[in-house]
Order: sequence, then structure tokens, then C-alpha cells
Amino acid sequence: MKLLIETHNRVRTLTFNRPDALNAFDEALYDATAQALIDAADDPDVAVVLLTGNGRAFTAGTDLKEMAQRVGDPDFVPGRYGFPGLIDALVAFPKPLICAVNGLGLGLGTTILGFADLAFVSTAARFKCPFTSLGVAPEAASSYLLPRLLGRQEAAWLLMSSEWISAEQAVDIGLAWRLCEPAELLDVATTHAEQLARQPISSLIAVKRTMNEPIRAQIDAARDRENAAFAELMGGPANTEALTAFAEGRAPDFTTLP
Repeated sequence: MKLLIETHNRVRTLTFNRPDALNAFDEALYDATAQALIDAADDPDVAVVLLTGNGRAFTAGTDLKEMAQRVGDPDFVPGRYGFPGLIDALVAFPKPLICAVNGLGLGLGTTILGFADLAFVSTAARFKCPFTSLGVAPEAASSYLLPRLLGRQEAAWLLMSSEWISAEQAVDIGLAWRLCEPAELLDVATTHAEQLARQPISSLIAVKRTMNEPIRAQIDAARDRENAAFAELMGGPANTEALTAFAEGRAPDFTTLP
């Protein structure tokens, strides 16, 4: 199974389970995660959702092999929810969402933290937003959420540079809340999740709703801008060079491209 689901003490833990692919999201994993969030939102026995990954990665974001298929194959069949549906589910999720970042967080593995109410990171974690290195635009309202979370200049570097940042840097700039040793990460995150889960679900939902409603319109607008920019750039010269270079196992060369 590409997504493991377990519920204990009103905490539902969703574990990305494609370790050989660094938990990269293919359409099946997008669909499974979106459905799991929708189900948890509606389940009266679930108070908190905890996201983590199996293996050495939290998630490497979108599966680039499948992205290349999407670009090059006119018969490619998207999933029921896909990437947009997962982001819809994250935006709408009414209960506390906690991320326990166990390893590499690439692309969505970083931008998903914009939707986390609490983020715990292993000292083994690293983060990267590879959008410019793929010749595409930001995603998941990160162009709005990350400047709001980190400040403009930290967000600008993260979104523009395609450089890695360490777990320690992530906590320092406010991308994550707590730094943990790898062996302690899931226990620490689960302890905090269970502490929240002992509170009334109605009150948890009310707190999250009153925090999020003032920014919902800005999130929606950011997604619209990002989607338009992504559609314009996907399949363009820079994105094609990036995907070709990935398939050929070399670094992309954008020096002659716009």
C-alpha cells in the first residue's frame, strides 16, 4: 500500500509508503492521501491527523517520471483527485494537521508545511523547493504561505534558489516548530498530537477555522496565479530541458533558455 493509515487515541497517522521512490507522489498516492484527509475530516472519532513518511524521505514531491509522462503522453490518465485535489483537501481540512518530517522534503515535501498547524522535523531532514530547477512555478499556495510563514527574503531564497536547507535552518526560519533526533521524532510528534486530541473536536475545529478563514481568499488567489504560471511553463523549453536532463542523469543547462 502506498499510504499506511493507523488510528490510535483519536490521532490518525498517514504514512507515505513509497520508500524506494523517496515517497514521491504519483497519481495513486495523491488520490489516497486526498481521500484519507477527506475521510478523517468526516470521522467523528478522529481529532488530529499526523503525516509522516516511511524510509529516508518524508516525500520527494511529484514523481518526475510521471510528470514526464503527463507532459509527453496525450493519453495520460490523471487520478480522481491528483495534485489539485490533494491541495483542495489540505485547504479544507478542518482539524489539526501535524507533520513529522522524517527525512528529505522536496517540493511538496516542503510546501505542505504551509498547511501544517505544527511541524516536527528530524535532524536528518532537509528541504528544497526545486521549482526553478524544473523550469516551473511555485505550487500549493507556497507563493503566499511561505512569505507569510518565513518572511519575504527567506521565502524568496527557498522558492527561487532550488537550494537545500537543513533541518536546523528550517526551525530557525520558522518553516518547522521543533527539532528532534530521528529516533524520537514520531514519539514526540505523536505525544503532541494525542495531547491535542484530548481536547473537544468542536473547539479544535473552531480554533483552526477562526485562524484560517481570514486568509482563505488569499490562498485561493495564490493557487490560481500559480496554476496559471505552471500551465504556461510546463512543457516549455526550461521544463523540457529539466525533465530531459533528469532522464539522462545530468544537470540541466538553462543558460541559453529564457
